Amino acid sequence: MNLNTIKFDDGDAYEQYMGIWSKLVGDIFLKWLSPAPGLQWLDVGCGNGAFTENIVESCSPSSVHGIDPSIEQIDFARSRLDSTLTKFTQGDAMDLPFQDQSFDIAIMPLVIFFVPEPEKGVSEMVRVVRPGGIVSAYAWDMMEGGFPYMNLIDEIRLMGIDVPVPPNPDASRLETMKRLWINSSLVSVEETEITVQRSYSDFDEYWSIVLRGPSVGSSLKAMPYDELTNLKDRMRKVLPFNSSGRITLSARANAIKGSVPG
Repeated sequence: MNLNTIKFDDGDAYEQYMGIWSKLVGDIFLKWLSPAPGLQWLDVGCGNGAFTENIVESCSPSSVHGIDPSIEQIDFARSRLDSTLTKFTQGDAMDLPFQDQSFDIAIMPLVIFFVPEPEKGVSEMVRVVRPGGIVSAYAWDMMEGGFPYMNLIDEIRLMGIDVPVPPNPDASRLETMKRLWINSSLVSVEETEITVQRSYSDFDEYWSIVLRGPSVGSSLKAMPYDELTNLKDRMRKVLPFNSSGRITLSARANAIKGSVPG
């Protein structure tokens, strides 16, 4: 079985599966980024607006423009952020629909490994940011087990079933991100690692969330009943339950930032 497409077309499902994780890592990322107030932001790959909401709540922006290829995600983002500070547009990270030097800061949150040509995505962010502005990104460390649901993906693959993967998981490596930033002529480049934890009240909560997950949901729905039952039994053995049945998982992201010369 080979289901190689990840679709982000359900904002509510994404919120439960990844949006909560996104806010956890986004809070730490923004503290590390330490941006000045009053900036004009671009959120590239804004999804359902989880990180955009972080920016509005934590960074005192003058405006935030989110862009994403999924109109369903854009619609969800608009519904969650009814603010004069925010605007959401459907669009392509490799062909941003903005004039040169339109923003003070451009961020690509948990997205760079989905961009078919990461180099072009970074160069587009550089193009639309003013001299002296910031270009930054963070991404789950897909190559070193940092993805929040990596233990589930590993178990599915051990059963001989393929799980959809992003087109460029290598772009999540710190060394790859640093090369992309330096090759794009960004200066004062810095990087860091971010580790976060999230808890699920019990297995039923965890399982109901992953069934709707964009990276694994299609694989789970295509499984015969006996295989799905087998997988659930395997997961009960590998997940870290505490004495009350609560599950706490860790995830790790790599982050990078640099300035546009000028």
